Amino acid sequence: MADVRVRGRAVRDQERGRPDLELGATVAPDRRSPPGRTGIGPGAGIGSAREADGGRMTEIDRMLAANEEWAATFPGPLPAPPARGVAVVACMDARMPLFPMLGLSVGDAHVIRNAGGVVTEDTLRSLTVSQHLLGTREILLVHHTGCGLQGADDSSFAGQVERATGVRPPWVLRSFIDVHEDVRESIRLLKACPYLLSHDIRGTVYDVETGRLHEVR
Repeated sequence: MADVRVRGRAVRDQERGRPDLELGATVAPDRRSPPGRTGIGPGAGIGSAREADGGRMTEIDRMLAANEEWAATFPGPLPAPPARGVAVVACMDARMPLFPMLGLSVGDAHVIRNAGGVVTEDTLRSLTVSQHLLGTREILLVHHTGCGLQGADDSSFAGQVERATGVRPPWVLRSFIDVHEDVRESIRLLKACPYLLSHDIRGTVYDVETGRLHEVR
């Protein structure tokens, strides 16, 4: 598993959970645990309960169990203001591991994610809080190649949701054609926002094929 730096200490990244915690799997005892306890600490009850009722562990069960391992190596509380004074606005795409790819440690930055990484009313709300209450000043936008919103159609998507649920969403999908131009539009929207204390904004596009960031000028 990848390592994530936490204030100078390496901590195992548990974001993917524990693939060995399937029903009936054996987990080696943790030396830090009392005899008879598994290495996932108090979270052992999650797997035991699933086994008792004949069910399989869900992905959320695995995440909860992984959190017990994370808590066992937790380095302690950090200050609420981001140490590096930066906020990152990014797409929610699962292929972008923002902390390792940007060289961030836990506590370094605010991360605001949504579909497409677009600037919405809630994005502006979060950035305003980030700057006024928690002292950030720089903003980095991270869009990416192969985005699900690229080439989609707002009206068609709204119709799809309405057919499936009976309710048409009141919000707009915010699809786009050119990812680089969409980054420029996001920068324009942020620079026009009157609530921000700083308009130190830069935009990038992440290449999901190579792992490289390309700055948009």
